[in-house]
Amino acid sequence: MAACTSDETINKEISLPEDISDFVQVSDFETIDWEKKAVEFGNRDIIGNENKSGVIGQDMKSAKVEKWMWHLWGIEEPENKELTIVGFHKETETVRQILIDGWAKGLGGPNNGADAHIPSNVEIPESGDWAILLYIDKKLFDILVYEIIE
Repeated sequence: MAACTSDETINKEISLPEDISDFVQVSDFETIDWEKKAVEFGNRDIIGNENKSGVIGQDMKSAKVEKWMWHLWGIEEPENKELTIVGFHKETETVRQILIDGWAKGLGGPNNGADAHIPSNVEIPESGDWAILLYIDKKLFDILVYEIIE
């Protein structure tokens, strides 16, 4: 006779939305370091990974449309590049589009000390830990880990 214990974990297979770009891979989500939370840095209230990427304007609330200003460092000729943003909810292991108007936006030039920036409207559908995967020109650029509240 065999019994299951409540300590067992069930690994769900991550499924990607049909309309997501083909360069986004399930293996990208396996690289998330949930302990590396985004932090505030600089003098502009940017929350992210210092000298890599960050956001101004977020209240970290779910089910509310917010205006986020993305900032990126280490980008050459940003006006010719596209930023793809993919949300991943830790608890449900769900991949979500968080930008209101699609998965990607063209980048703008320097702002607030960053090499590139872009404003956007974002909606995070539920509270919890979220990894925001950032792709520049079809390559994984950075991962921001935020705790979203209700």
